[in-house]
Amino acid sequence: MSNFDVRFLEPAKDFIDNLEEKTREKILFNIWKSKEINDPKLFKKLDNNIWEFRTRYKNQQIRLFAFWDSRDNKTLLVVTTHGIIKKTQKTPLKEIIKAEVLRKKYFEILRKT
Repeated sequence: MSNFDVRFLEPAKDFIDNLEEKTREKILFNIWKSKEINDPKLFKKLDNNIWEFRTRYKNQQIRLFAFWDSRDNKTLLVVTTHGIIKKTQKTPLKEIIKAEVLRKKYFEILRKT
């Protein structure tokens, strides 16, 4: 039984679709695994609202940024915003900001519907 469902915004889908098949499989496996176990090596909180799915594959540090949507109190939902291949040790602040902007836009659209 998983603790949450995962949804992908268009930028996250595009990022994953443009990766090699084996890399894509590893990312999706790690997301599935993070739903089953609480492991900060796979799913880590970055700030108040933004989290990251973490995958290391073929010496690449791949990150998918995400946030929680629990507004209906029935299903815990994690929404992925976009992804990067990290080039430095620290997660770039501009990527966290981008994830926050996408999170706000997501909830604005939901409020209008």
